[in-house]
Amino acid sequence: MESPDYDAIVIGGGPAGCGYALTLARRGYQVLLLEKVAFPRFHIGESFLPYTTEILEQMGLLDAVMAKPYAFKPGVELTGIGGAVRRIDFGEIGDGRRPWAIQVERAEFDKTLLDAATVEPGVTVLEEAVVTDVDIVDGRAEGVSYTHNDENHHVSARYIVDASGRAGVLVKKLNLRVSDSRLKMAAVFKHFGNLDESMNPGVEGDTQLGVHEDGWLWGIPLKSDVISIGAVARMSILQSDRPEKVFDEHLARIPRIVDRLRGTTVVRELKGERNFEYHTDTLAGPGYFVIGDAGSFTDPVFSGGVLLALATARKAAEMTADTLDGLKKETEAIDLYSAFFKTGYETYYRLICAVYDDRQPVMGQVILDMSADLDPKYHVRLVSGDFWTGDNPLVNRLRAEKNWNLFAPFDLLEECPIYPPSPAA
Repeated sequence: MESPDYDAIVIGGGPAGCGYALTLARRGYQVLLLEKVAFPRFHIGESFLPYTTEILEQMGLLDAVMAKPYAFKPGVELTGIGGAVRRIDFGEIGDGRRPWAIQVERAEFDKTLLDAATVEPGVTVLEEAVVTDVDIVDGRAEGVSYTHNDENHHVSARYIVDASGRAGVLVKKLNLRVSDSRLKMAAVFKHFGNLDESMNPGVEGDTQLGVHEDGWLWGIPLKSDVISIGAVARMSILQSDRPEKVFDEHLARIPRIVDRLRGTTVVRELKGERNFEYHTDTLAGPGYFVIGDAGSFTDPVFSGGVLLALATARKAAEMTADTLDGLKKETEAIDLYSAFFKTGYETYYRLICAVYDDRQPVMGQVILDMSADLDPKYHVRLVSGDFWTGDNPLVNRLRAEKNWNLFAPFDLLEECPIYPPSPAA
């Protein structure tokens, strides 16, 4: 291709799109980022993992994020069907790894990242720019058509990056998406204001997960005085009655979350979120990469979405730059990136399958049984984002389960992007 307009065009301005644009621009390349709506905009996915906080630090974004009054997250409280309470303390992660995370309001958080991309030299950001088509010439992605300010535009690039999440602009153009139906879960949720954490029967800042016979509840503090409460259940249950009634009935089953809500008022009325399980086995090809939710999406129970988005975005940008720098052949970069994406997402998926496994009567008991004889740090690390590891025995047990595959068979890339082994290891 002669004289492309940009080195890369990114479709989507969420965490994945911003992470890719920032990483590639810092390697000296020119990026056009096209986002279809104006930020800020509401988005679910407020609860982060310690590894998410660490990658934000590594990408130079944490200070800007922490300038907002987000909630500190020191751990997760799990309440079982019988009322038994167990706490996962991030402080037990060990070996000097970050022992805390944060909870955010995604509208503000996503805008913080987009603002960082906007001021980054080498990145051009256009909001309310809707991609209408992607050029595929002899199997290679080479450009996009988009509308902006009621005008039609066409631009070319050496690489096209699909960071468009569920929209999957490039993925759908290439007919790559596969629908999954293992879990079939959905959620309804509200936000409550006037939160007083002195009412919390557990540890201030913790995410609460409460399990009952028909699903589970989340309690995610977003700020010191605002909390998100969600009810997750099979779609068939939520479709069988009024969502508001299901929400109220399921919330009443977890008294510890009810206690935390004493004195609060609703500040965001009931909204719903379907599961939309899907994946694609082709994550990269001639002239393109697929990153974040555009490549795979599943149940949000362990809050891994933003970590996976940022990690795959950074890896894809590194592979792009290495190819453009002549350090790697494109085929090598495609293979490495694809293995990286699949290793992280499938490990996360296997964790979710373990949580919902019905071989035990209590949801989540299977994962507890798997880790019963292990140092607690391995369980803490897994639920903190340790999805690419090769030395966590709990992760290895998950990977040994034959029925929890997400992708077609592939070779693992056990290369942690957050805590790589030390040179002496």
